[in-house]
Amino acid sequence: MDWLDRNGLTEREFLEQYRAGDYERPSVAADMVIFTVTDEEADSYRRLPEKELRILLIRRGGHPFLGKWALPGGFVQPSETTEQAAARELREETGVDDVYLEQLYTFSDIGRDPRTWVMSCSYMALINSDKLELQAGDDAADASWFKVSYRQLREQKELMEDGYVKTLEYELKLSGEEELSAVVARTLTVKTTSTSTEYKIVSNNGLAFDHAKIIACAIERLRGKVNYTDIALHLMPKLFTLTELQQVYEVIMDKELLKAAFRRKVADLVAETDHYTENAGHRPSRLYRRKLEE
Repeated sequence: MDWLDRNGLTEREFLEQYRAGDYERPSVAADMVIFTVTDEEADSYRRLPEKELRILLIRRGGHPFLGKWALPGGFVQPSETTEQAAARELREETGVDDVYLEQLYTFSDIGRDPRTWVMSCSYMALINSDKLELQAGDDAADASWFKVSYRQLREQKELMEDGYVKTLEYELKLSGEEELSAVVARTLTVKTTSTSTEYKIVSNNGLAFDHAKIIACAIERLRGKVNYTDIALHLMPKLFTLTELQQVYEVIMDKELLKAAFRRKVADLVAETDHYTENAGHRPSRLYRRKLEE
């Protein structure tokens, strides 16, 4: 039995006369926040190198925002999903695939792209730095890693009759070929019947589009998930020491952790191996690997 709509049409008849062009449609982009962790240069061969959290940015080689730094990304093609587009962009920019990839959020603010109506389906990727080989895409003049700093500046809370509004401002600093910065506000509105979160760029120096907002969202997602998942292990090489793993946790969370408490925290996430470090000047340390669920 063919069901008829209010105009007396079957589905086949409705589709035959449907005109998609009657409705304005947005372009859809897949933008990537690609994280890695690298070693700083150690002052002495006896001192363990410090870790740095970095993200990949590209200098735009064309309008709009010519010469500004942006997240790698591109438009989703009709033949692919947003996740396939993100994986393609990741492979084109870094030369790697088969890494941790997670959808963040869809950014759809009016006017976020001066060209036309563009929605950004953003993704976060985590890559072990040993696997990387950078190459700028067609619309990029350069590709480079930037050290990330993201710290709270101030907090304001306003009570309402049925809840409250809390606004936290964060300073984002990106250090690399240039010094880039932005201030991003995250406003949490909590009512008895609903909760919502909104991001707003307060100031911006050097970043294209609304990418400061996307980066802020990614850092907060990464910091949140590191507390209750094994997400940080996707930034590690196949074998690593517990000290190296703790350094990665600390650089993500931007705070020092107590050694004993940290090791209890990750005990169920890692498995020890029979291998040890062989660095001159250091006492050999046991190497661990990520524990995979059986």
